Amino acid sequence: MFSRVPLSQPISVPTVFSGPFRPVTIRPETKSVISSRFADLVRIYEDDVNLCLITRPMPRDIETFVSTALKGRAGVEISTPVDPYHYDFGRLWPQVAELAGYRAWLDDIILLCEAFAELFGLNQVGLRLRTLDKAMCPRFHVDRVPVRLICSYGGIGTEWLPEYAINRAMLGMGACRVPDNQSDLITDATAIRQMPAYTIGLMKGEHWEGNEGRGLVHRSPTPTAVQPRRLIMTIDVM
Repeated sequence: MFSRVPLSQPISVPTVFSGPFRPVTIRPETKSVISSRFADLVRIYEDDVNLCLITRPMPRDIETFVSTALKGRAGVEISTPVDPYHYDFGRLWPQVAELAGYRAWLDDIILLCEAFAELFGLNQVGLRLRTLDKAMCPRFHVDRVPVRLICSYGGIGTEWLPEYAINRAMLGMGACRVPDNQSDLITDATAIRQMPAYTIGLMKGEHWEGNEGRGLVHRSPTPTAVQPRRLIMTIDVM
């Protein structure tokens, strides 16, 4: 599915001085890749890319399934290691297995698990699937993982900030518990972006080698009266 791309090293500039000085390491400003090409997920290996956002039109059968499932009472909360080629995906959400579109939805989850495993050379991936009626992580933050794939199948999508709109010193305890909209974390409130439903978001975290201090800044959205529930999937490195 993908050609393996080796992890590049930071660009180094030779020193112009003699003596005990060390070369200066340049860390280019992070950027996001927004594409409709599935193969562009591989660009996460580029040093200056901390988000690959792959937009996809949602198939009608999956849209119908998700809408019906979210209107029902059945919820799902699963966190499990998965071998994409041997796991029984049919047992992920058995309470809604009879709904039209269930198989098509499972096929998409299988596709993303296999792609993630191939992209990073894994035998297992960490799959999380859950329905939510409140913001799981309501404050902007970075993930303490190497990389994470996220896909919101229904409801409001994950929000994220481009680098120019962030004051990273205000992340976490730096804001002294002051809400995001009252601290100096967001330098441009008009820059808040959202991942549409069915879009694939492949995000670098703080534990990607060479990406310390540059993980993608994102948060869970607050549900609304129009979209009171979410169906969200994440895939992590095991």
